[in-house]
Amino acid sequence: MPDILQDFPISAPPASVYDAVTLPSLLNQWWPKQSRGHPEVGVVYELDFGPEYQWRAEVTRAEPGVAFELRMLESDADWSGTRVGFELSPIADGTHVSFYHRNWPEANGHFRTSCHCWALYLRVLRRHVELGEVVPYEQRLNV
Repeated sequence: MPDILQDFPISAPPASVYDAVTLPSLLNQWWPKQSRGHPEVGVVYELDFGPEYQWRAEVTRAEPGVAFELRMLESDADWSGTRVGFELSPIADGTHVSFYHRNWPEANGHFRTSCHCWALYLRVLRRHVELGEVVPYEQRLNV
């Protein structure tokens, strides 16, 4: 099964990056339109990407400042059962982020599109954490 993998630095401490990928008020600044949930194993996050994209994901890993993972429960067919995660390591000037989106059923067109979209979303995450930049939901894939 193919995986999407991205490694990049963020000039902020791991605790700040962890908050940005787990707390709905911050998660909403770079990924979904709206979300609900809290970072505790077994909790289900509600992820709103628009009227036809009401997704749900279960927290399967939640280690403050270290790692966070969601297993997609209700989503696009290609995403169902995949795992989206962040592993965080302190570095001299902030945090090294190892992002993954694992267990895709195949490397089809949707997989390739998602590789591109994740790179864009992760750029918005980085700019939000480092600079406080807020990009409206509708424009996130255009920055």
